[in-house]
Amino acid sequence: MINDAHNDGQFRVQHVAVLIETESSWGGRVIRGIARFAEKHTHWHLLIDPRDHEQRSAIPEGWHGDGVIARITSRTQWQQVREKGLPVVNVDDVFQGLRGVGTVITDESERARLGLEHLVARGFRKFAYFAPPSNRYSKNRGEAFTHAVGELGYECHEYLPGYRAGRKIGWEEQQRRVNRWLASLPRPVAILAVDAHHARQLAEICHFGGVRIPDDMAILAGDTDELLCEVSTPPLSSISVACERLGHEAAAMLQRMMAGEDPPKEPVLIAPHGVVSRQSTDVLAIDDQTVVRALRYIRTHAHHGIVVEDILREIPISRRSLEIQFRAYLGRSPAEEIRRVRLERGRELLGRRELSITEIALACGFSNATRFGVAFRKSFGTTPRAFRKTLIAD
Repeated sequence: MINDAHNDGQFRVQHVAVLIETESSWGGRVIRGIARFAEKHTHWHLLIDPRDHEQRSAIPEGWHGDGVIARITSRTQWQQVREKGLPVVNVDDVFQGLRGVGTVITDESERARLGLEHLVARGFRKFAYFAPPSNRYSKNRGEAFTHAVGELGYECHEYLPGYRAGRKIGWEEQQRRVNRWLASLPRPVAILAVDAHHARQLAEICHFGGVRIPDDMAILAGDTDELLCEVSTPPLSSISVACERLGHEAAAMLQRMMAGEDPPKEPVLIAPHGVVSRQSTDVLAIDDQTVVRALRYIRTHAHHGIVVEDILREIPISRRSLEIQFRAYLGRSPAEEIRRVRLERGRELLGRRELSITEIALACGFSNATRFGVAFRKSFGTTPRAFRKTLIAD
């Protein structure tokens, strides 16, 4: 192997293979987190997304390195990685319990909680999960969501088309199967799709089948791909996964393993940022028009520092009646809903490194960063600054 020792002899460049796809938004952001860690903390040469002659993720035969960070999605890929005898960190949960491998993955329970919180806040009480059989993702995401729905006392309708992962299904047959499933669902229903790709596929099938989004069915993507979510018709709401932080933590774990540490026995779980709200869930599945009007007013103006009296000036209802109706439909008061909407926006903005805490506080409708910090800590049990550190790789 080429010796990359520095002239002063104090360090050697280490070679790390990164078997993560670059063509997806998720993969690109995870790789960015790895690269930023390497730039700041190590002396690594990164082999990014190597492919074999069939364009499959694969380590080149002549490559001699020190460690691997991979999204392991097939037994063939795992066998090849294992044969290298190097420290390995896996950033996916398709294959679990791999012996001697470190694991850094998204916290599926927290993803489910955030998604369900977003949908319940819009008045939905009927839910479904869309994930056609595939070897590209595990069952954990669906199991976490259906469990979270069940914990609230509701039923989750899963898409179960009756064929195994790996079977090739034509476009027309896929349309028929999904349309049959959609026709069986209660309405209005909120659907979590396993990822942005399948959320967009579902939106297209709904369009051709005459299903109105979000009026008949709201769609929430399980992760965020900016291009797919923004160009979809309608634009798709999505759960924003902390990909950069995931990559950063995977790189930090690999560095420790290359120094001789054993991999952690349990996966390191990375919580998502929050939900990016777009048109596909921009609906209120509530049959009380007064509550709907009040909620729409809150979502439009919460970031402008409104209070409950501002709502009452817009809507002819007594404060007591509004309180009763909010608690009946949402389980919280109008003031609590205003604060929830502000903090949901704040949690999303904390993932944007270019904004200061003060700028975020003002953008959410708080008068200053101190008030924002007190409300944030009361709601989430941590400070905005500490929460940001869990999202953004330093």
